[in-house]
Amino acid sequence: MKIAVVGATGLVGRQMISVLEERSVPCSELIPVASERSLGKTISFKGNPVPIVSLEQALLMSPDYALFSAGSALSLEYAERFAKQGCCVIDNSSAWRMDQNVPLVIPEVNGYVLNGHERIIANPNCSTIQLLVALAPIHRSFGIRRMVVVTFQSVSGAGKKGYDQWMGELKGNEQRPQAFPHPIHGNVIPQCDSFESDDFTKEEHKLIRESKKILNDYSILIAPTCTRVPVAVGHSESVTCELFRPFEIPQLLETFQKAPGITVFDNPEQNAYPMPLDVAGNDEVFVGRIRRDTTQTHGFHCWIVGDNLRKGAATNAVQILELMIKKES
Repeated sequence: MKIAVVGATGLVGRQMISVLEERSVPCSELIPVASERSLGKTISFKGNPVPIVSLEQALLMSPDYALFSAGSALSLEYAERFAKQGCCVIDNSSAWRMDQNVPLVIPEVNGYVLNGHERIIANPNCSTIQLLVALAPIHRSFGIRRMVVVTFQSVSGAGKKGYDQWMGELKGNEQRPQAFPHPIHGNVIPQCDSFESDDFTKEEHKLIRESKKILNDYSILIAPTCTRVPVAVGHSESVTCELFRPFEIPQLLETFQKAPGITVFDNPEQNAYPMPLDVAGNDEVFVGRIRRDTTQTHGFHCWIVGDNLRKGAATNAVQILELMIKKES
């Protein structure tokens, strides 16, 4: 089985290769793809150096699967070309997410939509993935009428440029910011991506639109504010939900604990709750600070944290790949 990783030298691409190796995905040949400046270099896979190739070379090598993490422009240009060769493309960019003919998948939430014959599958946004891994089980059991979401997104969510800007500022580099409109060190920026005409950002619209599509519920009300914080890896989300049905907190805890992909870490007496430092390198989504919202009849608050490079991107894509292998076999 040949597996291409497009964007192999980026933050997410490197994680994809690591996760493929960690999870022992059957791969007879890895095809790492990167830009021209990386051609001739190698990537380590299973202890062996593998030469980096161009997209055109990768097409000639006829991979069975391709994990794309190289931005929307390249995905729009190349995903269909790979798909026409019979390759299954799992794309981490926003290029195909809202295409009605392309499934948008979180395996724990809606993996059932895949039949094994799809040629392009979209990987959701990192913030959407951790939000819905945590809250889809609550929605199934109690029905979510409305959720208010405030995200605290790490610099690595903006890719290598975001991470490099933060590191440069830490080292006292005064160069003009490249990834963010303001300095990020010692700061919180209430903006992820660019603003649209309604004064919400593209990131906020992604959270709304992707959640509705994945849950297949276009009536759910979602009010997001997305912020960028000076954290290396790990997105956090403060969420307030209004449910349709009455509940007790122990029922919510049981629902979280029984659902796949979730770790409940919630003990106020011991100051125990999930934080980015705790979840980095982990594929679970962590939930804590679970408490009733006393301002409404059927409301609760929670705090959701996940590794944006792993479950928020690379691991979710590899899990989709594993699901497709299983369905095609």
